[in-house]
Amino acid sequence: MPSHQFTYTELASDKELDSRYFHLLSEAKKITNNAYAPYSNFKVGCAVLLQNGVIVHGVNVENASYPVGICAERSALSAAVSTYPSEKIVAIAISYLSPNGDNNTPAFPCGMCRQFILECEFKNLQPIPLILGAEKGKVYIIDTAQHLLPFGFGPNDLK
Repeated sequence: MPSHQFTYTELASDKELDSRYFHLLSEAKKITNNAYAPYSNFKVGCAVLLQNGVIVHGVNVENASYPVGICAERSALSAAVSTYPSEKIVAIAISYLSPNGDNNTPAFPCGMCRQFILECEFKNLQPIPLILGAEKGKVYIIDTAQHLLPFGFGPNDLK
């Protein structure tokens, strides 16, 4: 029977990250406080590092009409693609803050965001590492969105 497996890096804390990823995750943690999450209180921040060194930020923005909101990942990536359309994305860091949790275990992007990140990889023509961390505790580094969405829909599916 076929199966899908992948490896990822698990670090005990953000202190083990190289300086570039540490800075990017710190940016995601800082921007998390700007999230507008009055319904779930689950605040998410995302920082996208571009090849030119610019970091683009995004947060989740909820709406009383639930499907109208946007996740932090899609918020940041939309801003990056809109503002810097020819720049490649080097890495994405995602963090969160939840009053109902321990805030020390990384949260993974939702399915819609996984598909969105995968599309950015297709546009980039290269993998985009994801650095996932919380307020404290473990950090996960996933080498490519394809690991999180192995059977994702892409350009070849439209042929």
